[in-house]
Amino acid sequence: MDFLNNFILKINDFIWTYILIAPLILIGLYFTFKTRFVQFRNIKEMFRLLGDGASKSKDSNTVSSFQAFCISTASRVGTGNLAGIATAIAIGGPGAIFWMWLIALVGAASSFIESTLAQIYKVKDGNSFRGGPAYYMEKGLNKRWMGVLFAILITISFGLVFNSVQANTITVALNESFGFNRTVLGIILTIFTIVIIFGGVNRIANVSSVLVPIMAIAYISVALFIVVKNLGSIPSVLKIIFENAFGFEQFVGGGIGAALMQGIKRGLFSNEAGMGSAPNAAATATVSHPVKQGFIQTLGVFTDTIIICSCTAFIILLSGAPIDGSVKGIQLTQMALTSQVGSWGGVFISICILLFAFSSIVGNYYYGESNIQFITDKKIYLQLYRVFVGFMVFFGSLVSMDIVWNLADVFMGLMAIINLIAIVLLSKIAFKALKDYNTQKKAGIKDPIFKASSIPELGDEVEEWKDYEEEEYLA
Repeated sequence: MDFLNNFILKINDFIWTYILIAPLILIGLYFTFKTRFVQFRNIKEMFRLLGDGASKSKDSNTVSSFQAFCISTASRVGTGNLAGIATAIAIGGPGAIFWMWLIALVGAASSFIESTLAQIYKVKDGNSFRGGPAYYMEKGLNKRWMGVLFAILITISFGLVFNSVQANTITVALNESFGFNRTVLGIILTIFTIVIIFGGVNRIANVSSVLVPIMAIAYISVALFIVVKNLGSIPSVLKIIFENAFGFEQFVGGGIGAALMQGIKRGLFSNEAGMGSAPNAAATATVSHPVKQGFIQTLGVFTDTIIICSCTAFIILLSGAPIDGSVKGIQLTQMALTSQVGSWGGVFISICILLFAFSSIVGNYYYGESNIQFITDKKIYLQLYRVFVGFMVFFGSLVSMDIVWNLADVFMGLMAIINLIAIVLLSKIAFKALKDYNTQKKAGIKDPIFKASSIPELGDEVEEWKDYEEEEYLA
């Protein structure tokens, strides 16, 4: 078993180190320049649209732009934001945080492109919508085989395996903090999961729109308290981050390479920009223009990495907890928080893990559902998938799954490769959609409306934007 696990680890490292990281960065830079820094120029518009989506009432049978944002953020923000960042600092040093920030800023452009494409090529699903990479591969590239392959990979990695690992993290954390029986926890967790996922995308959206704000506000509030408490130490912490990222001593000792690699990998694993997962959530939203959801999903990258991950980084670096590698993962985060707020810090982290991980289970599940429906419209397969998800949640609650987690990383790497090829080939469509949006804004239209005829290349494949009725959509 150890031999197999090591073999899978080597494949995983090869894919991410030698195949994926450079293209993800270069493609992110390409999209950044081609869109004229869309992730920075339009930040004000992003917040306006998110606020509108959150404040306006919606038909319960549809998914708002804010709810779609929450579904993708629920999947993005998981235990990696607490444990993964701690591991990055322990292995790569404080400089890893700088490279994590950088990859988020660059990758946000990729997130905009893939989410905009998901909206353009979405299809009707009852009163809501569904879509994602598999759909734009079939409709935009006319390559259904490519979409089916992607759908299989994302269903295995996100829908099944990652969910079992998230469940494992929840039960281990609550068992260690409160002594709860893991079997009982597994049963309760499985029941809650089944109840939510059998309610379909609308119930998932409703649960996510409640859980995500609660967990984000609570964690950010504690982090801000620690920052204010140690306000005088902020300059020195920032100095350590930048020195470790670029310092001569680190260059000579190879520390820059470790910091760069850990920061980039953890950043990409965390915010998933360009990897093809978040577009599945982006496609569900009811909006008047695809670019609107592209903007909103770009905020998800910033929320995950620039805000949540940075909270963990500052909690650790301000605490004085050992970052020499002697303590890693969630234990380092717990140690750091406890030193700042007292013994309740460990309990708080356990609760955060519960909220972060369970929200990820719900968000990850939906990615599988959307892709199962792409492969086949037979309801029996969707029902079987839901039952299997419940089984994997219960199974993951009881056992250690290191080898399966590493295998899922391999699947996710392959998934990202396929998605990157697709969004590069289809990027001109997203560029033209952005141009159309900006043209309408310059003409004084507050809430632009998209029509497929504005991009002749779309042809007959964009069925949901042909007969647009303004009253059907949120502004």
